[in-house]
Amino acid sequence: MNISLSVNLNKIALIRNSREGNYPDVVEHAKVCIANGAEGITVHPRPDQRHIRPNDVRQLSQLVSPLEGIEFNVEGNPFAEPKGSYPGLIQLVEETRPDQCTLVPDSDNQLTSDHGFNLTRAGDQLLPIIERLKSLDIRVSLFMDPDPAQIELAKQVGADRIELYTGPYAAAWGNPEELNTIFQQHYDAAELALNIGLGVNAGHDLNLINLAKFSTIPGLAEVSIGHALTVDAIAMGLGNAVQAYKRVLRTT
Repeated sequence: MNISLSVNLNKIALIRNSREGNYPDVVEHAKVCIANGAEGITVHPRPDQRHIRPNDVRQLSQLVSPLEGIEFNVEGNPFAEPKGSYPGLIQLVEETRPDQCTLVPDSDNQLTSDHGFNLTRAGDQLLPIIERLKSLDIRVSLFMDPDPAQIELAKQVGADRIELYTGPYAAAWGNPEELNTIFQQHYDAAELALNIGLGVNAGHDLNLINLAKFSTIPGLAEVSIGHALTVDAIAMGLGNAVQAYKRVLRTT
């Protein structure tokens, strides 16, 4: 099974936002990623617009939508309210119609996403949002920890896929006993998801060192990688970095 690479461009936007103007150009970097084998582009717009801005989402949608075999994934907090020129995540997704919307339970002041949904608490609120997005033919993925009970709830609220939060897996690298325990949790979570009809994505702190092992979990459809790939691009160039990640995914 081919595992798709969706490149997260947040860090490109973060560098751009440190100066006036549009350098580096997020759309041009998306073109490089696609030309070098990426099957998708991911962005995570936040209300504080620290990196990806609403107009980036609009422009990337225009770039990716006509391209056969390339998917646009917009992720973020479904409960994020409008703030200044930020229209709210769901409003922006409705406007730009990405192929996939990954819903993430991050608050405005989080440095980065660091946990999956607790659907015991958030499920009732998410249900109408998921229905709304699916009515627009947008695939819905939920950012989840490898918790079997929570994954079962993801199916119940209507998600199409889950995105397994791989931060703890990456953090355990170098500690074989802890790593094997966490890897097995993700392996079992993926098997459960597949058995109940959910697709499986993954993301957070995956890199050229730890990706190969993780890519052996059952049925993995897509990995979303931004931070590590951007760091690798500094040393090897963006196109070469994308190709390097694709080589890892092809050999697993």
